[in-house]
Amino acid sequence: MTELLVGTKKGLFVLAGDGDRFEVAARAFAGQSVEYAMHDPRGGRYLASVTSWFYGPKVWSADDPAGEWAQGEGLELPEGSEQALERIWVIEAGEEDGLVYAGGDPGPLFESRDGGRTWALNRGLWEHPTRPEWQPGGGGLCLHTIAPWPGDPSRLLVAVSAVGVWLSDDGGASWRHSNAGIVPEYVPEEARDNPILHCVHDVRRAPARPERLFMQFHGGVYRSDDAGATWIDVGDGLPSDFGFPIVVDPADPDSAYVIPLVGAEDRTTPGGSVRVWETRDAGASWEPRSAGLPQEDAYLTVLREAFDAESDGGPLGLYFGSTSGEVYGSRDAGASWFTVATHLPPVHSVRVA
Repeated sequence: MTELLVGTKKGLFVLAGDGDRFEVAARAFAGQSVEYAMHDPRGGRYLASVTSWFYGPKVWSADDPAGEWAQGEGLELPEGSEQALERIWVIEAGEEDGLVYAGGDPGPLFESRDGGRTWALNRGLWEHPTRPEWQPGGGGLCLHTIAPWPGDPSRLLVAVSAVGVWLSDDGGASWRHSNAGIVPEYVPEEARDNPILHCVHDVRRAPARPERLFMQFHGGVYRSDDAGATWIDVGDGLPSDFGFPIVVDPADPDSAYVIPLVGAEDRTTPGGSVRVWETRDAGASWEPRSAGLPQEDAYLTVLREAFDAESDGGPLGLYFGSTSGEVYGSRDAGASWFTVATHLPPVHSVRVA
């Protein structure tokens, strides 16, 4: 049984199924925007980021997504801050018992030591000397990627749009930017040497080789083989250098998947054909995978958190959702696809529980 947590503009949907048959097993936060939801495998709790039109962004937790949810406390910016907390974009389990991270807009990183019940702001990143220079991307100043190092709680990577990749080697007490090799072609050439004008869209770590990372950039797909210290462009062969999500095969650090979109102005699948592009040689070449996906007049948009992978020792499972309310899945590493759900509200995130 596979369980998918689908965050949408109108609530959280829990989809459960075997093979290619799924049903809505639970729904929570009806009518509210759920940016992200995840299942913490360590304690079995579910966590969801919910943005209320009245109360603003909160993180909620539950033992059962169909049961009662409890609101976390402490998701606040410092008193007197000129900025307001707009969204919580992502939630990620850390490498210590009970440790959970949350990232949001305008670029804060929050930490919880009790599984998401209470939260505290990471001051090292919030008070970084460069913060006055940080500029938002099209979706805001969002901290959208949190990538712990397996087995080492001192090492952490985050990414912020549009100020790039940040690394910590001391559990988040101090931070350094890490954008060497990335070319932000959307800014004037004379400004490209600025180390923090980098609109990173998504970064995923290869669990089987933690020093390897893949990035979907605002213009380009990049790979790092030195834990993010430097980056190389591996986007040649793709129909577009623009997109939001990227997924790495948990068992194979050479295999990654992207869903290209047409530029920043359109942000839909090229030519109305939905294709997931796969590399099995660390970005040296890319191949489209489209069997079972709509190939005509399908102008979909897939957001950065709306693509995920499932690996249980067998064939890789892949799942993604669109802002037009469809969710698609593959049980064979993208060789063939099936429809998981249709007619949902716009999909913000998809995570395998």
